Amino acid sequence: MRLLALTGVVACAVALPLAVASAGQVGDRAGAAGAPSTAPARPRGDEKMPSAAPARTPFLLGLGLATAARCGPEVSSPDGVEAQTCVLTQGADTWARAYYRNATGRPLDAALTLMGPGERTVRTQCALDGDDEPDTCETPRERTRGASAAYTAVTEFAGRAERAGSGPLLLRSGSNSPTGTGS
Repeated sequence: MRLLALTGVVACAVALPLAVASAGQVGDRAGAAGAPSTAPARPRGDEKMPSAAPARTPFLLGLGLATAARCGPEVSSPDGVEAQTCVLTQGADTWARAYYRNATGRPLDAALTLMGPGERTVRTQCALDGDDEPDTCETPRERTRGASAAYTAVTEFAGRAERAGSGPLLLRSGSNSPTGTGS
């Protein structure tokens, strides 16, 4: 009896991926040569029969609008800060995001600045724990003005100041920096 149940479970485990693969992808489909699908149209007057033609939708698999990212290189400092800064655009919104890892073992401050057309800037301050875990810092989203390529972002990572002002600069990361390593 146990052998029969185990055989049934193995058969389902093998059949399920095959069924999903043969069903294909959700959303718009294209033929083998990239041509639109030529699914037969629903006969007139037969409202009970579902259409086989794919429906166009602005959403990708129900996840929402696609997000475009323009990122600079991943850079690191000898002190143990690693970062990458990006400009993100989704629909009519643009914002900046810094991906970072603070392996210094001490808290740091980060200033993320998004610069756009017409000398517009948005600046966000982020406090980094010294826990060596990857994290992010983001500016608020704003309406895209002009071309999204006109936006750039920079993140500056500094030690915490003991008095008013800022501590020593440890790393600067930009969305349009040339490829290479930072310091």
